[in-house]
Amino acid sequence: MKKGILFLFIILNISIAVAAKASYSTSETTKETNNPKWLTHDKVWFAWGYNKEWYTRPDIHVVQPDLNNDYTYLAVQAHDHPGWNEKSIFKMALTIPQYNYRVGYWINEKKGWGVELNFDHTKHVIADSQMVRVQGTLNGRYTDSLVLWQRKTGNYYFLNNGANFFLFNVVKRWNWYTCPTAPIRIDAIARLGFGPLVPHVENELFGRHNKTQFQFGGWNTGAEFGIRASFYHKLYLEFTNKADYARYYNLNVYGGTAREAFATYEMIATLGLLF
Repeated sequence: MKKGILFLFIILNISIAVAAKASYSTSETTKETNNPKWLTHDKVWFAWGYNKEWYTRPDIHVVQPDLNNDYTYLAVQAHDHPGWNEKSIFKMALTIPQYNYRVGYWINEKKGWGVELNFDHTKHVIADSQMVRVQGTLNGRYTDSLVLWQRKTGNYYFLNNGANFFLFNVVKRWNWYTCPTAPIRIDAIARLGFGPLVPHVENELFGRHNKTQFQFGGWNTGAEFGIRASFYHKLYLEFTNKADYARYYNLNVYGGTAREAFATYEMIATLGLLF
C-alpha cells in the first residue's frame, strides 16, 4: 500500500512538472491565457468529491477528574474509513463514504484569485487490535503499561462520523494549457486555509462509554495543490494532494475530556460546476 501511494504521488508530480514545462515553453500559451474569451465569467463554483487519508500517530491525553484519571495513550495508530468497497459502491448513500464539498467565488478571475468554503468529511479511527502504551495517573495510581486496544475489551475511539475539517480557503489558479480550438483548459490549483473542527466523538475507555455527539473540537489549517481540467466553461474535474494539521481539545469522554493533534495527508478527487 505504501509503495502504491508513493508511486501515485511520484506520477502526479511528474505530470505536474511536464505540464508546467509545456505551458511555459511557448508564448502562444501565454497569449491564450490572457485572451478574455477563455475566461468563464461564471464566478461561483460548487464541487463534490471523495477523499482518502493517511494520519500521523497522535498522543491522546485524557483527563477524568471524577475518576481520578489523567493519562496519555502514546503514539496510537489510526486509519480512515472510506465506507465503500468493490461490493458496496453502488449500494450506499453518497453521504456515508468520506466526501468533500466546496463553494467558492472568483474575486479576480483573470488573475486567478478566489475564496472558498471547504468541508472535508474525513474519518479518524484508532486501529483495533494494537497494543498501546498508557502513561500517567489511572484510578489514582501512576501507570506506565501496555493496553490492548480492542472494542471487545472496552477500548475504542472513533471520529467515524467525521473528524470533519472546515476550512476558509484562499484559492490561486495558474493556467498551464488552453486549447486553441475547443473550450478546454488545464490549470494548476492551490489552496491555503484555516478553520474549525466539528467532530463526531464516540469512544469507550476502560469500559466506560461516552455520550456520542457532534461538537466544536478545535482548529485546523491545510494546504492543497493539484490539477484542474475545465470543459465548456461550466464543468471541471480536479485531483489534489492536501496536507492538514488539526488540534482537537475538550473532546467528550466519560467523566472528562480528551485532546489530541495529528497531521493528515489527503488525496481528493472532485467534480465541480461553475454558475
